[in-house]
Amino acid sequence: MTLSESILYYSPELVQALKETLIMMGISISAAILIGLPVGILLFISRESGGRNTFLYQVLNLLITIVRSFPYLLFVVAMIPVTRFLLGSSFGPIPASIPLSIVAIVVYARLVEQVLLDVPEDVGLLARSLGVSTYQYVKEFLLVEARSGLILSLTTTIISMVSYSTVMGIVGGGGIGDFAIRYGYQRYEYGVMYFAIILMIIAVFILQLLGNKLAKKMDKRK
Repeated sequence: MTLSESILYYSPELVQALKETLIMMGISISAAILIGLPVGILLFISRESGGRNTFLYQVLNLLITIVRSFPYLLFVVAMIPVTRFLLGSSFGPIPASIPLSIVAIVVYARLVEQVLLDVPEDVGLLARSLGVSTYQYVKEFLLVEARSGLILSLTTTIISMVSYSTVMGIVGGGGIGDFAIRYGYQRYEYGVMYFAIILMIIAVFILQLLGNKLAKKMDKRK
């Protein structure tokens, strides 16, 4: 078969793989925003208020460091009993989203901390001089000042999750990476495999372009 015929032949499987990838990405990125962003802010606030020796900072920093230093494939395998306990199954895109979400949370939390550390000290001094609460400081000063960097960091996290999601087929999570291996590499349909790779590259380019444009639009310095 020609490449176009092979792609047409495997199109139902390709569509299903794309759906599975979108499910995993949607859940993991939602977790990064809803949990990773607050954790990153907590890291920064606890570090700013008491230095690196505060108990909260030490705990959060240790957990993030452990997860980030864990080889991703081994982390996914190690999480199988946890996933099976929580959901009753370790197969499918939703169970696969649990380890992917945990990694997304810690990656984005660390990036958020780094972005907030780059906020000029004058912003904190101004907030303290006005006597604002911690919540007001975060909402009205930190997030406003750092919103461009936070968007770029989220873009980086999303792109990383696209890469990580390709591994999930090994543990039954499906996705575009699983499609490339199963219907491309294992069946010697290398054209199909390269087509799937090109789709992922195009997706990464589009995500990066959109992230850069949104970050530029939200940059308060412009």
